[in-house]
Amino acid sequence: MKLNGYSTAQFGKCHEVPVWETSPMGPFNQWPLGSGFEYFYGFVGAETNQWYPALYEGVTPVEPSKTPDEGYHLTEDLTDKAVTWVSQQKSLMPDKPFFMYFAPGATHAPHHVPKEWSEKYKGRFDQGWDAIREETLARQKSLGVVPADTELTARHEEISAWNDVPDEMKPVLARQMEIYAGFLAHTDHHVGRLIDSLDGLGVLDDTLIYLIIGDNGASAEGTPNGTFNEIISLNGASQFETPEFMADHIDGFGTPDAYNHYAVGWAHAMDTPLPVDQAGRVALGRDA
Repeated sequence: MKLNGYSTAQFGKCHEVPVWETSPMGPFNQWPLGSGFEYFYGFVGAETNQWYPALYEGVTPVEPSKTPDEGYHLTEDLTDKAVTWVSQQKSLMPDKPFFMYFAPGATHAPHHVPKEWSEKYKGRFDQGWDAIREETLARQKSLGVVPADTELTARHEEISAWNDVPDEMKPVLARQMEIYAGFLAHTDHHVGRLIDSLDGLGVLDDTLIYLIIGDNGASAEGTPNGTFNEIISLNGASQFETPEFMADHIDGFGTPDAYNHYAVGWAHAMDTPLPVDQAGRVALGRDA
């Protein structure tokens, strides 16, 4: 694109750099500025804290402009930077086309979102993941997304039936999904802001937009009970997050105090009607 006269920029997630080249010391030949982009603002790796991200501008580490208490969230920050960049492009070089790659950290774990967004979904998932799967499949059929004779794949034996989940865990698990839903809606809002900015510049009708959502399917890496801090489970210490611990910290999910991820049962529900494999991806095989 750059060699054909486009201005180029990448915002957000850059997960194309080998792990051993992700430090501020580089080498940077596989970072965005070394692979065709003229501007980069975002993070290098699979994920980052949405409240306190590990940010780079180009290859220079930078700090967020404000704190979470002051209203900071990474998705909003990335959108602000993208809107500014494209506005500058059309102001200074109105006849030059642009190519923008915009990849927010959402909705990859950790699931972080302002509380007013997650509260919009209060009670929406109280019926549990089995009922949500049934509702989702019925909606998919009515919309024509799947054939009318589609059947749900079997729930994996390691995923509890919702009716078998201990009562003290159900509010915690429902809260995990409220936060995820709010996180997705918050992301949709800011993507809308970016698109609106193109409309305001008068270039929306001349802009081709590819929207890719879903990655490899919902992530099954959150353990059967979900996690308040996914780094704990990744380090094999999930036994410390007991049901009592999770219930005591229910109000902290989604906040700067947590690094949370939802339970594997929700991953199964979000991949309806398909199953998930152990890597957290949609499993497409002979039995799918």
